[in-house]
Amino acid sequence: MGGLAIIRDASLVVALSFAVGVGTNAVQREGIPVIAKEAYHILVPCPVEGGEVLPLRADEVRWGGTKDLVIDARPATQAAQWPTPGARNVPYDFLDPIDDATVADLVSRPVERIVVVGDGLAPDSGREMGAELSGRGVRNVHYVEGGWKAARKHLDEVMP
Repeated sequence: MGGLAIIRDASLVVALSFAVGVGTNAVQREGIPVIAKEAYHILVPCPVEGGEVLPLRADEVRWGGTKDLVIDARPATQAAQWPTPGARNVPYDFLDPIDDATVADLVSRPVERIVVVGDGLAPDSGREMGAELSGRGVRNVHYVEGGWKAARKHLDEVMP
């Protein structure tokens, strides 16, 4: 008998809560619609103050040289599966800003440009990371169009 009483009481609480919610909503001047008239956008990108970031083809990057600082924006596990030659892995998270120490370290490097290699998806983590770096004052930031797959294809052709 105890189980049925619990179910009865829980049902009563649900019914009363529903009635109070609908009643309260009905007396509001601009109540919440019971059936949405338009889709709610619950997953929207976080606003990032991005700056200018320019695209590069994989064959335009000076791989392994000292003039380009190549950053691999993929998660460490993915970067370990196929490492980008000469790249520094700085995993990019769309929801977490790049920490100040990392930005300061990148700015202190004596290079002509910073090239970010991302995942190549839409949105591309390389382009987004580059825009964030540029928005924070880093100059001459580029990203590889097509991400790591384009880079891998190019590097496999020139460095078999």
